[in-house]
Amino acid sequence: MVAAASPLVVLAAGGTGGHVFPAEALAAELIGRGASLMLFTDRRGDLYGGTLGGLDGRTIRAGGIAGKGLLARVRSVADLAFGFLQARRLLKTLAPRTVVGFGGYASVPTVLAASASGIRTVVHEQNAVLGRANRLLAGRVDRIATSFADVAAVPAKAAGKVVRTGMPVRPAFAAVMGQDYAPPAPEGEIRLLVLGGSQGARIFGEVVPAAVARLDASLRRRLVISQQCRAEGLEAADAAYRQLQVTVDLAPFFDDVPRRLAAAHLVIARSGASTVAEITALGRPAILIPYPFASDDHQSANARALAESGAAWVLPQQGFDAEALAGRLTELLAGDGTALAKAAAAARAMGSADAAARLADVVAGVSGLAQDPGAGATGGSA
Repeated sequence: MVAAASPLVVLAAGGTGGHVFPAEALAAELIGRGASLMLFTDRRGDLYGGTLGGLDGRTIRAGGIAGKGLLARVRSVADLAFGFLQARRLLKTLAPRTVVGFGGYASVPTVLAASASGIRTVVHEQNAVLGRANRLLAGRVDRIATSFADVAAVPAKAAGKVVRTGMPVRPAFAAVMGQDYAPPAPEGEIRLLVLGGSQGARIFGEVVPAAVARLDASLRRRLVISQQCRAEGLEAADAAYRQLQVTVDLAPFFDDVPRRLAAAHLVIARSGASTVAEITALGRPAILIPYPFASDDHQSANARALAESGAAWVLPQQGFDAEALAGRLTELLAGDGTALAKAAAAARAMGSADAAARLADVVAGVSGLAQDPGAGATGGSA
């Protein structure tokens, strides 16, 4: 276990939940081992709650480059350079043993500054494609921890640094991780969870009710739906479901996703890193609709990994319409539940319930700190 007076570990994270949630999980694990932590983040850091919100933090300037025009790219490069100088000055004063980055451009200045200062470094990649920020850092860091066994776009010279730890999920999921999956009982209710988020709630709010309308009435009566829905589309979706006499709970945001996911018989969702991690950690079958405009099309890669393992079914957005979804729902829900149960088992086999502990052990190994004897990372290849 890490000693109470252990050297400082800096976490560099910011941006979307896919970057922030694993940082939160690692923070909780390291604190449990007695580590000293500090968070380097971007201007959005003030919004964090949970474990990260309780850490002493520093704001570092950063800016993304991908998908921007020339002027915006120049500004982003200037921001990254300024952030590098900020981080280097702070790291010199704080003298941490290790810096852990979680991808996204919010982590780039800090990890680059740590590498240039001779501080040991680890990055964690949440997706099945190494992100552009982590690609930029790959040649400089000591370890690249990955969520998937196979990760595309890892530079050949960095392949020896890769170790699979899995994708840590938020501590709130720990209480429901052990709940077994049971398919719907014959003629019993079918609990459907639709997680749209900012990149899916609009199209899901339009397509899912229309697909439910196409189902056989005997199947439709059994549905109990929890669905994230954009505020501006909530009234229309609610009216559509009321007309169908379907039991539904609609909201722009659910603060009890772990409970709803554990109770779900089937999930309809995007295939971002945090969603995929949560689905596999709990072992729930899913229909995944990758967001087609994600950088490097990483959501498609994530979804393919689950589909190839038998854990999910993929509907590309180009073909995601009411007819296609209704056909898939009928195929999966009108049967005896065997297909759902097999997918749930495959999802659980892909999950990493101890991913936070495995990642903490990678950090401990790089730092020269004692590892938790109850966990250990497994080697992987790109």
